[in-house]
Amino acid sequence: MADGDRRRAFIGSFTAAGGPGIVTAAVAPGEGTLTFLSSVNEVPDPSYLALAPDGGTLYAVSETAEGAVAAYRVGGDKPEPAGRPVPVGGEGPTHLSLFAGHVLTANYGSGSVSAVPVRSDGTLARSASGVLRHTGSGPHAQRQQGPHAHQVQPDPSGRWAVSVDLGTDSVRVCALADGVLAVHREIALRPGSGPRHLAFHPDGTRAYVANELAPTVTVCHWDAADGTLRPLTEVPVLPGAPAGDAYPSGIVVSPDGRFVWTATRGEDVLSVLAVEPDGLRLTGTVPCGGHWPRAIAESDGFLYAANERSGDVTWFALDPATGLPRRRGSLDVPAASCVIFG
Repeated sequence: MADGDRRRAFIGSFTAAGGPGIVTAAVAPGEGTLTFLSSVNEVPDPSYLALAPDGGTLYAVSETAEGAVAAYRVGGDKPEPAGRPVPVGGEGPTHLSLFAGHVLTANYGSGSVSAVPVRSDGTLARSASGVLRHTGSGPHAQRQQGPHAHQVQPDPSGRWAVSVDLGTDSVRVCALADGVLAVHREIALRPGSGPRHLAFHPDGTRAYVANELAPTVTVCHWDAADGTLRPLTEVPVLPGAPAGDAYPSGIVVSPDGRFVWTATRGEDVLSVLAVEPDGLRLTGTVPCGGHWPRAIAESDGFLYAANERSGDVTWFALDPATGLPRRRGSLDVPAASCVIFG
């Protein structure tokens, strides 16, 4: 963590919609309050961010047709570019993560996952050394004509890279060798569900998939030993049928493994689901504090929602007994798209 014990939030945004780029904010200990520190806009549409394990380097996608990833040093209050952005070999990267000495990006537009090598000092070595192109489609005529990789992340064991594809209704478990990603297994989810993001339970044996085309979460069993994901059940994230398309987005599991939170953009709500031995149980919903919650994050007992269309990041204190979020404040960030902490 930079500057001793001082905590920061890093917020991505869509510059094409008036966003400031990457915003850095101070986080008040015990209060969750965000205070603006700086913004940088070296790359267009830095919609998703990830920190290196040592907290010294920040990575950002550039969610454009060309598709790129950029690295920043984050020792001070304002991130400093660490080399030039590099192409990812895919269109519209929407998510990225660190895995086995590489930055992985999920490229929604081209339906692919890329691996960009990272040097020992955290800078990006070159453009993507390997691009894994997904294939397939789904029954939704407008949204599933082809693959749309939406998220990629390591599993808790660090052995596998797991990619979620909205267009093919599937999750791919991949291995990375010599900079090349290869599919180990592809797991089919319910046709037309449109999986968007996956979050692992802290015990490393369960995973939860937020589905964008149906307001549900698919509960899965995860076996890291052989890289197997097994769907078990599908649980609604809304108490009733939505008036129109609901567009669920982010999903977070509490550090103690007792709760799962989701965001639903079409309804502007955050949902609380209690973790049970045989699945999940919806226990309540609350307003997200803005409009179109694109992503959520938990940090030190607070839940944060990046509300893209209202242009703010709202924070909530979490009831430790029920997991229910209670709104505490917000920070203006036009076209906010994600928030992470370091």
